[in-house]
Parts: sequence; C-alpha cells; structure tokens
Amino acid sequence: MNILKKAAGKILYGIAKLLSVVLDVFIKVVEAIVTVLGNVTKGLIAFIGMGGCLLLFIFSGPLGFLLLMNPLVLFAILFFVIFPLLGTKFVSYLKYIKYIVTEFLFDRARYLIDGISYQFESFSEYKDKYRRMEEERKRREQQQRWNEQQRVWEERFRQWSEYQRQNSGYSDYEWYGQNAGNSNQNMYQDPTIEFKKKYEESCDLLGVKYDADKYEIKLAYRKKAKEYHPDLNKSPDATVMFQKINNAYEFLSDSNIERYRRMS
Repeated sequence: MNILKKAAGKILYGIAKLLSVVLDVFIKVVEAIVTVLGNVTKGLIAFIGMGGCLLLFIFSGPLGFLLLMNPLVLFAILFFVIFPLLGTKFVSYLKYIKYIVTEFLFDRARYLIDGISYQFESFSEYKDKYRRMEEERKRREQQQRWNEQQRVWEERFRQWSEYQRQNSGYSDYEWYGQNAGNSNQNMYQDPTIEFKKKYEESCDLLGVKYDADKYEIKLAYRKKAKEYHPDLNKSPDATVMFQKINNAYEFLSDSNIERYRRMS
C-alpha cells in the first residue's frame, strides 16, 4: 500500500511540476505580448498626437466611415487598445491560478510520498494565502518606492543647502565671477517650491487641508482608496485614480508633513 501511495505521489508531483513549467512559459509569453503591444500602442498614440488633425480629418469623412466599418480595422483597434489593458489583469489571474493549483497538487504529492501534512485542506485557503502574499508584496514595493522618494528629496535638499553654504560669502558680482562658465551652476535649484506644490497637490487629491495631521490624512486616504478601488469602482479611470491616490498618500509621510510645516 505504501509503495502504491508513493508511486501515486510521484506521479502527482510530476504532473504538478509539468503544469508549473507549462504555466510559467505561457505566462512569460503573455507578458511579452502585453509588453510589446503596450509599447506599440504608446507609439501609435504618440504618432496620432503628432498628426492628430490629419487623422481627425480622415476619420471624420466618408473614408473614415468606411475604414471603421471594416472588421479588420475594428479588430486592430480593439486588439491594440483593449488587449494591453486586459492582458495585465489576465497575467495576474494566471499567476493566481498557477499558485493555488500547483501548491495544492504539490502538497498532496508530498503527503503521499513522505506523509507530510497538507498546508491547507481546501482551495479557498490557498487563495487566502496567495492574497496575503500579494498584499505583502505590494506593501514591500510601496515601502521601497517611499524610501527611494525620500532619498531623492533628501539628496536634493542636501545639495541645495550645500550649494547655498558654498556661495553665501559672495556678492552677486563676485559669485558670478567665480561661477562664470561653470555649466554645473544650474544643477542645484531650490526644491522648496516644487516640494510645496507636490505636497499641496497631494492634499488636494485626498481632500484634506494643508495642515492636516497624519491621522486625518490616513482617514481621507482610506475613504478615497475605497471609493476608487478597481474592484469596487468600474469607471474607466478608476485604476489610474487609485494609483494617484496611493502615490499621494505615500508622499504625505511623517517626515514630509514635518518638512512642509517648517516651510510654512
């Protein structure tokens, strides 16, 4: 009986391994297609932008009507516009299916081969684990973006402070003489105006006052994020708006709140 169980487990493990490889290859192919079509679509949009008036003239006339009535033209438009948008979600769904199916099969195979207990009893528990993993991945990416954003701002303010310190002893005439012909003198610009503009735009996006504290900002963020979450809001611009809301919330960090207050 144990021999049969182990044999069945090895067969099941082989099936899971093969399925994992096949899905990995398929996912990579779909990702490549989505990336290529996305780049082509961006190029077409740029091309249309350069010759927008001419294209508008063509498509507004009888020739444009005939072109739009052609099934091949309609298919091409839908393919290059819709597929890159849906393709990303399709890739995410494929990764989700790959994880829950292969993990389920690998667990059953290990149980038959070595008697190791299952991680979970049902598919739904594997689904929950995958969602938790994705949420953790997104949190890590968000933290990395925030760290990089803070690093860039800190470096800009440091460079500006150093630039001011080095040139604080010169009169305007002397400073010009010292820096005449120096192509680097325009590299260091006061980042204060840009920082305040970005901060206030982020507050406007979340609908909070400029002197709002972290608690008020967090409440506003949760409300806005729920309103524009793509799973709840089906409007075409929901995904873009949701990303803008996340970016604004990332920018309104404790250190940036304190920096803005010192500027005010």
